[in-house]
Amino acid sequence: MTSGEAGRADADRGDRSGVRTALAGLTTRGRSFLAAGVAAAVCAYVLGQSDLLRVGLLLAALPLVCATVLYRTRYRVAGSRRLSPARVPAGSEARVHLGIDNVSRLPTGLLMLQDRVPYVLGPRPRFVLDRVEAGGRREVSYRVRSDLRGRYPLGPLQLRLSDPFGMCELTRSFSAYDDLTVVPRVQPLPPVRFGGEAKGYGDGRQRSLALAGEDDVIPRGYRYGDDLRRVHWRSTARYGELMVRREEQPQRSRCTVLLDTRGDAFLGAGPDSAFEWAVSGAASVLVHMLERGFSVRLLTDTGSSVPGEGTDGFAGASQESADAAGLMMDTLAVIDHSDQEGLSRAYDVLRGGNEGLLVAFFGDLDEEQAAVAARMRQRSGGAIAFVLDSETWTREATDVPGALSGRPEERLHLLRDAGWTALGVPRGASLEDMWRRADRERSGLTAAGGGEAWG
Repeated sequence: MTSGEAGRADADRGDRSGVRTALAGLTTRGRSFLAAGVAAAVCAYVLGQSDLLRVGLLLAALPLVCATVLYRTRYRVAGSRRLSPARVPAGSEARVHLGIDNVSRLPTGLLMLQDRVPYVLGPRPRFVLDRVEAGGRREVSYRVRSDLRGRYPLGPLQLRLSDPFGMCELTRSFSAYDDLTVVPRVQPLPPVRFGGEAKGYGDGRQRSLALAGEDDVIPRGYRYGDDLRRVHWRSTARYGELMVRREEQPQRSRCTVLLDTRGDAFLGAGPDSAFEWAVSGAASVLVHMLERGFSVRLLTDTGSSVPGEGTDGFAGASQESADAAGLMMDTLAVIDHSDQEGLSRAYDVLRGGNEGLLVAFFGDLDEEQAAVAARMRQRSGGAIAFVLDSETWTREATDVPGALSGRPEERLHLLRDAGWTALGVPRGASLEDMWRRADRERSGLTAAGGGEAWG
């Protein structure tokens, strides 16, 4: 439904307020004329001057007539709003296009157009339209920008109508509004190949055994609906039951991105905080893996994932991959800290899942939660952890960057001993650099004895 349709519905309800609504819109000039007219009429009655009475009636009638006419004609204006684009990364601009259509047979007077926007998107935009002819249309636009991800409502649109004499101004609000979704920043990642993770990279697929010859056949039992031309008679005679050949089927590699959202695990707020770095990193890895053809899944410490995901997550390298990426970006746009105290729920989900690449973004880990995170590695084909220590991120900029305190380093060693490729993320680190470093750590190309989280 357009804003114009919503505005006409509001107009019908406004008829009940009648004269009171119209008089409430009188400007200072209109009220002055009305007061002068009443005063002149009273003086004419007291002094017996009929000519003064005519002047008083004219002065009083002019603002009343203007208010009545404006009140009756103001509903014939329709408005619309269009966002370009409706989903924008944090720090980027979106343009909002407003359209005003005069659907009446008379031209409008002076119009002031105003759109309500949250303060984080910038100042409230205002436009002045001199005159819109009958059946005419005017379009204006403005830009909005936010460094903070989220979903922000735009609207309702407001119109301030005035008569040619400036006697009355009436404000009309449309009920329709639109949502601008500011998603996390997505950084392009290089197509690295983690050591030991052959499956999934390259074309993002692996295949089951092909039927290259009789010796390579791996039959299975016959199922209702199988093509009889696939019956493998030698295996049928051997096993005493009807067996069919397996088809060569592509098997998509899987990747799970675990995002730690515990409120106690992250300190600080704002676009440069550790939590926002983790959210942006999770978004970048999800998009990267989708483009590489993985089936991806977003998981949080609460054990929940994106609504609409399948058992193996969203499939990449398909026509639905763009929609899947958009759905996950919408989820990350509004994700916030949870009230969970541990990672046990996420561990329960991963414990019953299939093997695949696991990429985790952790906040502060105490000894207990580090042990839980270490056990997640058991069911994963490969595990990479980016650990964001709040003490490092909240340290003053004058301190030595990248210095680790004793406890975070101990947690990293515990994860590495369990098979994780664990890296500490310093303040202001580039995700691309950390991604490449994870590849070198995974491939064993780092210098011997270089057990630090970063150089």
